[in-house]
Amino acid sequence: MGNNSFGKLLTITTFGESHGAAIGVTIDGLKPNFPLDFDKIQKEMDRRRPGGNKFGTKRNESDKIKVLSGIFEGKVTGTPLTIIVENTNQISKDYGEIAKTFRPSHADFTLFNKYKIRDPRGGGRASGRETASRVIAGAIAKQYLDVDDISIEAATIQIGNIKVDKNSPSFNWQTRVNNDFYTPDNDKAKEMETLLNRLRSEGDSIGGIIECRIKNLPVGLGEPTFNKFEAQLAKAMMSLGAVRGFEIGMGFESATYQGSSFNDQMDKNGFLTNNNGGVLGGVTNSEDLIFRVAFKPTPSISLPQKTLDINNNETTIEIKGRHDPCICPRAVVVVEAMAALVTLDFIMEKDSRRPF
Repeated sequence: MGNNSFGKLLTITTFGESHGAAIGVTIDGLKPNFPLDFDKIQKEMDRRRPGGNKFGTKRNESDKIKVLSGIFEGKVTGTPLTIIVENTNQISKDYGEIAKTFRPSHADFTLFNKYKIRDPRGGGRASGRETASRVIAGAIAKQYLDVDDISIEAATIQIGNIKVDKNSPSFNWQTRVNNDFYTPDNDKAKEMETLLNRLRSEGDSIGGIIECRIKNLPVGLGEPTFNKFEAQLAKAMMSLGAVRGFEIGMGFESATYQGSSFNDQMDKNGFLTNNNGGVLGGVTNSEDLIFRVAFKPTPSISLPQKTLDINNNETTIEIKGRHDPCICPRAVVVVEAMAALVTLDFIMEKDSRRPF
């Protein structure tokens, strides 16, 4: 089914389905003899695991990682590193009634028409469950980035119409880890909780926006044309099934500025502003790289919806199963993971092209 790999020098290949025996990832290109902290990987997995967040799916998976290859005595060997996570709490019968019916806003319709076959159980390969494999790889990439003191931090800054105000007294980026939404405003987190409790009781869902900040990047990552840093970052984020928007720096708001107020002027101490979001000409400029990703509402809702079956007959569907009323709380760590993979790949590329 198409290309399941991502990256240039650092490549990952994910495999498995939502209701299969296991999901996993093979990572190739890692520098050898690097000591991995498997507890850190597991902590990242716990951030997105089903059942780990009270505002996420009620599916409960332990998501304990199992290393199959590429590690000897706790260190990376340089050969393909493969890690899996077994599926233990799938309830495939929840999808029996929709095996021949297309769920609105899911990949059912397109995948069936493309391949003439699909796995209806939890979305199969198109399920958000696949992102667990990315989190494994991203957690490893983060450990390599830690050596250069590069940090990647994401947070939910909007759910529905509830927006975080960076000028609010209650805004504190560090408090994002103190609530179930990973939002940097505990007051807004309470409003989000009220909203999601209501939507869950109604059988509905909502979208949101995640902001990510990459700190301590060196100057010079990325290329000025087709391999721009932000271009690869956008590709990484848009490869997530629920993402419908990407912006960097001031993003779409840039269109409202004049050059005299938007341009990031400089003095001998550095840049005076960061409206471009840490990238100029596709190349990092050492400022914090700031981008945002918009997620659509979870398409699996229990309300009646009009749709078609595989024979093109009109019908109505009510989706059963256990689903997130909002994707953002569990997607924060996924955004960080993909950003880490892009960043490490560019660092490896820069190292391989250092001038003599």
